[in-house]
Amino acid sequence: MMTKFPYQAVACFLIMLMLSIQACNPNRPQDLSETGSPAFEPNPKVVAEKAIATLKPGDQAPDFDLPGIDGRNYSLADFDGDVLVINFTCNHCPTAQAYEERFNKLVADYGDKGVDFLAISPNSPIAVLPEELGYTDLNDDFEAMKIRAKDMDYRFPYLYDGDEHHFSTLYGPTATPHVFVFDKNRKLTYQGRIDASEKPGTGQSEDLVYAIEQTLAGEALPADRAVTPAFGCSIKWAWKNEWTIKVNEDWKKKAVTLEKLNLDELSALLQNPSDNLLLVNFWATWCGPCIVEYPEFIEIQRMYGDRDFEFASVSLDNPEAFDKALKFLKNKYSATNNYLVDNDDKYAIIDVVKNDWDGSLPLTLLIEPGGKVYERIPGTIDPLDLKRKIVDHPMMGRYY
Repeated sequence: MMTKFPYQAVACFLIMLMLSIQACNPNRPQDLSETGSPAFEPNPKVVAEKAIATLKPGDQAPDFDLPGIDGRNYSLADFDGDVLVINFTCNHCPTAQAYEERFNKLVADYGDKGVDFLAISPNSPIAVLPEELGYTDLNDDFEAMKIRAKDMDYRFPYLYDGDEHHFSTLYGPTATPHVFVFDKNRKLTYQGRIDASEKPGTGQSEDLVYAIEQTLAGEALPADRAVTPAFGCSIKWAWKNEWTIKVNEDWKKKAVTLEKLNLDELSALLQNPSDNLLLVNFWATWCGPCIVEYPEFIEIQRMYGDRDFEFASVSLDNPEAFDKALKFLKNKYSATNNYLVDNDDKYAIIDVVKNDWDGSLPLTLLIEPGGKVYERIPGTIDPLDLKRKIVDHPMMGRYY
């Protein structure tokens, strides 16, 4: 008698084989770091104030265990160069940004000469206000660190210590950037600035180059050159978030108003008679994408509003929906210039706005003084891209 073929057994075998192949596939997305450990999940929190004492020449480098943006953790043992340079820096600080290219050049110049480089962001994301981000497109959280490292082509580990500052407090940076140089035995030889000229193109990392060269040669730095002031943005320690809470609450208490515009007044607004870069968003309460993206504009106003920049919202709700539009704006804490076009004729409004607008919402225009449209965004914005367009505009910039 012919034996019956075990189809069910074969089917089970094939399923198990497919699952096994999928598990071994290196291209399969996994929630694991390069080391095979669970991926790091940042969790910044308020912590009790910690004692901070900045290292002095001759002090031993404290060990650390910190996550890098590349998916692995680092400690002192991962660096075996004759010299170790640690740069406490961050994404948002204009001074830190002003020194990025110089630090990158040092890595290129000395990376094959026995010098190891790494950067640590000590800042707590919960201690950074939007108002402190006026010279950047990024905050200081872990995901933003990945973006900045890619944008600037970092060729060194970039580590995060923003959850509880377990290790930054042991080094004692006072500003970003603040560099620390250690010899082969990991004794501190220098701490302070990269050089004394913040503006890009005006300094050549003189202080840090001297410290590296002296340390490579086994020579002690003179006392007056072993420690220099570290000029930059203050460290955003998590226990210093009372001001952050207060400013956020104060923003929510600001008055929110809505003003009606006729067509002539709308045309005048779009001519931007101010000396500021003007961001105008056309929206309506019945427009789903408008509602979803609107909080981004409030953050943008808070980021750049203290500079040569202002945001204006223009509602295209019907005039009789004035109260509905105002209620929405109040719920979003839109303490900005808010307008509603006092006209039911949408085609007349389109004729005033122009800029190849087909009438669909949302529409966002970045307008220079005098009315020249620098950026036109039909549909929803990409918040990061728009922030970059603003901060990199010639009227703004990332440095003082």
